[in-house]
This record gives sequence, structure tokens and C-alpha cells, in this order.
Amino acid sequence: MSEQKTLISQAFRTFVSEAPEHARAWGELVQSLSQASALDPKSSSLAYLAVLAALRLESGIPFHVKAAKGAGASREEIISAILIGLPAAGHVVTQALPAAMTAFDMPD
Repeated sequence: MSEQKTLISQAFRTFVSEAPEHARAWGELVQSLSQASALDPKSSSLAYLAVLAALRLESGIPFHVKAAKGAGASREEIISAILIGLPAAGHVVTQALPAAMTAFDMPD
């Protein structure tokens, strides 16, 4: 299995394979929202990681860590983005750290 494929959760891979039209529409929406954002790609990626961690959506962490790293985010910035939700979301955000660090340490 390719590295890129392992970064994408089984649930999302199933979504793409079993509902390709919905997946295509979802992808178009995501691209449109990204283009409408005033944030630069690195800031946007870091903010997205913070939201994933706060919502306990750990399955998306590896893919989005690689995106953030590709946009120039450092290990420390990724950790800080995940932990920024501590005051609002509590300790649950720390659950995202293992997956984030494993993904960050994967070869590019």
C-alpha cells in the first residue's frame, strides 16, 4: 500500500470508492472553500489540525499533518496547533498527538 493511501482513513477510502459522485462533489466544495479562505496554506492546515483534534477526528490527522508539513509547518507548529484547543476542548486534544507525530516523522 502506498504511503499516501495509508494516510487516508479506511472510512474516507470507502466513501470515495462506494460513492464517487458524492466524493467528487465533496472535493469540489473543499476546493472552493479553500480558495475563499484568507489564510495562507500553512495557517489553514494548522487551523484544520486544531479543529480535527478538538472534534476527536483522529483518523484525518495523518493526512492533514502531511499537508501542513508540505506547506512548511514545523513539528513544533503542528504540536502547538493540536494543543491550542486545550483550554476550550480539554485534554481530549492530546489524543491526536501520537498520530500526528507518527505522520510527521514519516519520510516525505
